[in-house]
Amino acid sequence: MLATVSLAAATIAMGLAAGLFFSFSVAVMPGLRRAGDAAFVEVMHHINTAILNVWFALAFGGAIVLSVLALVAHLVRDASSPAVPWIAAAVAAYLVCLIITGRANIPLNNAIDRAGPTPADAAGVRTAFEAGWVRWNHARTATSTAALAALVVALVVG
Repeated sequence: MLATVSLAAATIAMGLAAGLFFSFSVAVMPGLRRAGDAAFVEVMHHINTAILNVWFALAFGGAIVLSVLALVAHLVRDASSPAVPWIAAAVAAYLVCLIITGRANIPLNNAIDRAGPTPADAAGVRTAFEAGWVRWNHARTATSTAALAALVVALVVG
């Protein structure tokens, strides 16, 4: 029972996390690309503040915690289950996503936050932030979506 419930919960949390990164890749950042420099920096500053909430934490952190729980529960129940390698792959893919977040996106977020919502050199702040952040967010979208796909396969085969 724990194996199934934790896998289902991990899949839901991973879907929410992957969906968030996907939304930034296909809608939020393309929309902001059309904004002026000052508006871009101000909006990103406010997004960085708004996203630090319990709902984001539950999805973002819950995806890895629940995936590891599902892996352990499946290993304890039946280490030869065909779901085990898929859950392990999901954990690995999402760990890559977390590393990207910690090593690339968060430092860029911190830099734009240090500049404040209305910096004198909004163009320079934007230039230092936008291309790298978008590129790394695409990588987070790919890795979290791969993790989600692996969890879905685990649900199907396990």
